[in-house]
Amino acid sequence: MEYKRFVDNFSRVACVLAVNLKETDSNNRYLIVDANDAYKRTVVKNIEDFAVDVPYTRYIPKAKNFEDLCDNCVMDNKPIHTYFDIELYNAWMEVFFTPLTSDDPDRKLILFSYEMNPKADVDKLADISSETATAVIKTCLKLRETKDFQKAMYAVIADIREQCSAKRCSILLTDFEKREYSLLCENYDGDPNQLPMTAFLNKDFYKIIETWPRFIDKSNCFVITNKSDLEEAHKIAPEWIDSLKSDKINTLVIYPLRSDNKTIGYIWAGNFDPSKALMIKETLGITAFILSAEIANEMNVRKMKIMSYTDLLTGVFNRNAMNNRISEDLNGSNPIPRPFGICFIDVNGLKATNDLKGHEAGDNLLKDVAAILNGLMMPGSDIYRVGGDEFMVIVSKTVRADFERFSRSLLDNSELPGRAHFAVGSCHSDDADDVIKAMQRADADMYVVKAEYYSRHPEMDWHNSNA
Repeated sequence: MEYKRFVDNFSRVACVLAVNLKETDSNNRYLIVDANDAYKRTVVKNIEDFAVDVPYTRYIPKAKNFEDLCDNCVMDNKPIHTYFDIELYNAWMEVFFTPLTSDDPDRKLILFSYEMNPKADVDKLADISSETATAVIKTCLKLRETKDFQKAMYAVIADIREQCSAKRCSILLTDFEKREYSLLCENYDGDPNQLPMTAFLNKDFYKIIETWPRFIDKSNCFVITNKSDLEEAHKIAPEWIDSLKSDKINTLVIYPLRSDNKTIGYIWAGNFDPSKALMIKETLGITAFILSAEIANEMNVRKMKIMSYTDLLTGVFNRNAMNNRISEDLNGSNPIPRPFGICFIDVNGLKATNDLKGHEAGDNLLKDVAAILNGLMMPGSDIYRVGGDEFMVIVSKTVRADFERFSRSLLDNSELPGRAHFAVGSCHSDDADDVIKAMQRADADMYVVKAEYYSRHPEMDWHNSNA
């Protein structure tokens, strides 16, 4: 049959593919029989250079997802329509696979066509099966049921696992710039042999995460549906595949969560019925699109909150954070666990240093004090920079003896050679259960210590430095 005239009747990009069923090597299994000029222009500079009856990989990178869709189309003898984000082109692609008649039972034919746009089309995203639509609606509703984002995500991941009929499902957040990751949520069935994801998240797991972009390989997801897929994946990341095998995970779909052209995490489902792979990919694909926006927004809110509560110079909590913490204690919304202790710390000689050596030297003093305090903190401690040269420490749920040892350690480190000097005042809640009174007593105690320091080091007193 002459396919050139056939595909030329299509205005969109189109080609005819052949799937040789008896071939296992993809170089011989999936061939491009012919294509229209619109397709040719996407893969070669000169149309005359386009060859027919050649492996598709001559023109585009090998893509397992593409091969799976070809196989599903010819095996089921049904058209496939899907819409997804493809990293290779940084665009959204709408693809159509339509089975064609073939005289050779071992050589199946497909009409493949697609359209590509830089941004997602909501109408096309909504063109999904009723089963997937129901699942996505449930996800959206779960995200709106509570203001507790973490609680909502645990409910969402449980629903996704059930919708995919999978044994387990997880979401990991990633920061490739900082080389960090964290488990956002997970859900797995009641099989006592299954281990939680945290059992695998050791310090070396980031090396495994770094292999995932290679698996996805500029596509939109990565899929394992059989032993052959597992063995191929084992060549790239043996440690990860071994961990999957040890947890008896035989099938897997993993999608990147992307925002602003960056991967911010991954969602994956494991141990599902391979015959449902297409439905699961569709469900996870649309869900990943929705969750990416929600998670990115939550991460931005958290960053803004951290910035609003953090002193940018020293990295400890700022005065705004302290005011809110004290307010929460006073109004009863989040009381400081009793008994507690308060310490006030004031940097000695900061103004004199600023005047004589410059503000960079003064900033270094402040950062050094923060570093000393961080190195001495006991469990339940929070450090706040409450003024230009003043810090406060709240130690929650500490008995007097432990708090006094902590206060003594601050004093013992307050005049180390070559380090910043500071005055320390303290008060335990046994002496002033009201947090405001405890702060006032600690502050007064600190000024006594500070006055004694300047009596020994008058050159550090800013009054004398300006003389």
